[in-house]
Amino acid sequence: MTARALRALSPHPWLAPVQGADRSDSSPLTRGTKAARRTAVAAALVSLALPFAIAPAEAAYRPPRTGFETSGGDRWTGEAEERSFLAAVGRGSDRVSLERIGTTARGRPLHLVRTGRPGPVATTVLLVCGQHGDEPAGREACLTTVRDLAFAEDRATSAFLARTNLLVLPTANPDGRAANTRGNAEGVDVNRDHIALRTAEARAIAAVMRDERPDVVYDLHEYRATPPYYDKDLLVLWPRNTNVDHRVHSASRDLAERYVQAAAAAAGYRSGPYGVWTDPATGEPVKRTAGGGQERVLRNASGLKHAVGLLVESRADALSDAERADPALNRLRRVHSQRTAIGGLFEFTEQQRARLRRATASSRLTGPADRGPVRLGGADDEPAEAAETIADPPCGYRLDAAQYADVKDVLALHGVSARLHEGGAGGAYVPLRQSARRLVPLLLDHRASYHVTSGQIDDNC
Repeated sequence: MTARALRALSPHPWLAPVQGADRSDSSPLTRGTKAARRTAVAAALVSLALPFAIAPAEAAYRPPRTGFETSGGDRWTGEAEERSFLAAVGRGSDRVSLERIGTTARGRPLHLVRTGRPGPVATTVLLVCGQHGDEPAGREACLTTVRDLAFAEDRATSAFLARTNLLVLPTANPDGRAANTRGNAEGVDVNRDHIALRTAEARAIAAVMRDERPDVVYDLHEYRATPPYYDKDLLVLWPRNTNVDHRVHSASRDLAERYVQAAAAAAGYRSGPYGVWTDPATGEPVKRTAGGGQERVLRNASGLKHAVGLLVESRADALSDAERADPALNRLRRVHSQRTAIGGLFEFTEQQRARLRRATASSRLTGPADRGPVRLGGADDEPAEAAETIADPPCGYRLDAAQYADVKDVLALHGVSARLHEGGAGGAYVPLRQSARRLVPLLLDHRASYHVTSGQIDDNC
């Protein structure tokens, strides 16, 4: 399909294709000499930086560019460059604000960028970029998306922002990004810490989710292929935890398959589900390689907190001889695939607002009246075993003084309500009749894989 045809199909400019997205050997990004390819990279980066129409009135102010863009894709944006870039975006646009929401073990700030319209009538979307410090393409996509939304003047983008409260954590693991490591400065995988909340990074994300109650949480990552079982250009995965409300689960899967994967396909990228190797001949699963239904990963924790969630993984290893010869081409393709996927997210948000708000609101309201089982294992494609199912959940969990002192901050960050014991004993009671009903046993029941403490079960309802 031509670029003109794709634009005609899409009423929203964020889905417009970028010159040079084709990674085939006949693409202008891959054929010819290295110098010619560099010229193509530069041209593609210009179009990558400006997917939205900027009105002539804005011509006097030149929107800032990231270090990735100014280097022609030779390197990722540095820490100081990110701070300067975001400050310049904030100065140049009244749509954007920046706030510090935490500090890492190495003293680096965790920043949250806001754009669009806050308030109860808006759809709140949270982008979490770069939880793994050695997966930088999503971070670059987030930075340039913030900039482009800040300066866009077309009607479709203005209408989108008028109905959307967009929150972006552009570097969710700044210590890991500085060291180019998967984990943070303490060696902890932040994306395995969304139950225990031991890291500053996961605590900051939890606080934003508690306070902002996002309708969508979108988590950007990268992966390396294992051909022939696992070699798509872009992989996606929704919340698979079986405690996630069915309406939230359904909307999450539609976001993945009908919007993000559709946007990827329209741009010429091959996509599929993340986390399961499949036999290319039969399509049958061979091996599970990701978190499945684990509540401690962000896409599942998001679903348990009533938000539509999605993990997106761009392929980091080279796809062609040209990319192996010129790493700038590889980096450009990775960032472009992530931006393409964000386009699918925005299209979903625009087209499915009413359904999205109903799903998340209904999920939040279900907890106090819910009497159904809570599952401590399994996934949507792997039913929980009997031993992993609390068929008749308790009324709540009692915590003694020492236990409550140890976990009260974690409970508060998760938005879990607790009642202090009478008589000044210092302990607390955590009832299941609350919005976080299906999360509570995962935190406090000794049978749960990642519980933060073992509460005393109260069956006397």
